[in-house]
Amino acid sequence: MSLGGFRGRPVILAFYPADWSPVCGDQMALYNEVLPEFERYHAQLLGISVDGVWCHTAFARDRKLHFPLLADFEPKGAVSRRYGAYRPGDGFSERALFVIDGEGIIRWSYASPVDVNPGADGILRALEALAGASTPA
Repeated sequence: MSLGGFRGRPVILAFYPADWSPVCGDQMALYNEVLPEFERYHAQLLGISVDGVWCHTAFARDRKLHFPLLADFEPKGAVSRRYGAYRPGDGFSERALFVIDGEGIIRWSYASPVDVNPGADGILRALEALAGASTPA
């Protein structure tokens, strides 16, 4: 999967430390609940952690997630390193959010403390700004 495949529509990258940690579970569950709001802006949500594909599969099934979880597993943290969101001392990603426009340009980003759920308000404000503050279709 590459960002080029989403050209023409916004992409939300949600880096998070690990599938089964309490904060990550709550964060991904919240995004699953507000997914229709993201979709109103034609945005694609992608969750990313250093967990492997089998862990992601079990986590997504258990939490009934309806968006892709990407494994930044090998080489470990390669994608999160590109976004400055890897914690080499801990071996996992920051809790970092990026909203990327349809041309592939990062238009908004936010790094939350690892133990704090950043919520969805910032993402929704960024998507609204991309849509020119008009009501999406």
